[in-house]
Amino acid sequence: MKTILFDLDGTLLPMDQDAFTKAYFKALTKKLTPHGYEPDALVKGIWTGTASMVRNDGRRTNEAVFWDAFAAIFGDRVYRDKSSFDAFYLAEFDSAKEVCGFDPEADVTVKALKSEGYRIILASNPIFPLTAQKRRMEWAGLNTDDFSYITSYENSSYCKPNPDYYQEILSAIGCSAKDCLMVGNDTTEDMAAAGVGIQTFLLTNCLINSKEIDISTYPHGGFEQLRDYIKHIPKW
Repeated sequence: MKTILFDLDGTLLPMDQDAFTKAYFKALTKKLTPHGYEPDALVKGIWTGTASMVRNDGRRTNEAVFWDAFAAIFGDRVYRDKSSFDAFYLAEFDSAKEVCGFDPEADVTVKALKSEGYRIILASNPIFPLTAQKRRMEWAGLNTDDFSYITSYENSSYCKPNPDYYQEILSAIGCSAKDCLMVGNDTTEDMAAAGVGIQTFLLTNCLINSKEIDISTYPHGGFEQLRDYIKHIPKW
């Protein structure tokens, strides 16, 4: 094994997904309401754009798909207002950090694995711009230097749980599935990596298991168990 992919939300960054979503939308609507976006309509529009990204078939980036779907609701003015959305992720977005946790073991684990020679990939669902991915990464005590590749809506054309999302990463980094391990907390979105032949480890600290899958079918546990598991996987 040469490469380890990490999910972000609920994996490296502890969080309650519902609490984070509420805090995110509260901050975003406060920022955009003065620009003429009615709060409920804005939230609905973001969800519509997100759904379009999840359905993306790979012909365009998630970024292009999102903004086209958003413009279909609010008109072409959204392209002029894009700079305001971008500015939000550099400033007001930080207020959502308050509802997230912090686990020092995330940074310890990533840096330890990197020091051992593993290539580390941030495989966070690419429904956010790179700026937002970086901000949440920083909340977890990590930085861009920790990762060789970071998925975002700018460089991705699929979303989890589509296995093509993982195949796209493999193509981008020039790696075989058999040489990778995907670490995540969601049995549906993250364990979907197995669909392209990537090994998986289910981090259970903030487990999401909406389909009530028997998690004993996956190697699983906390960061300590993850590090121990990796020690017993043959290296390159």
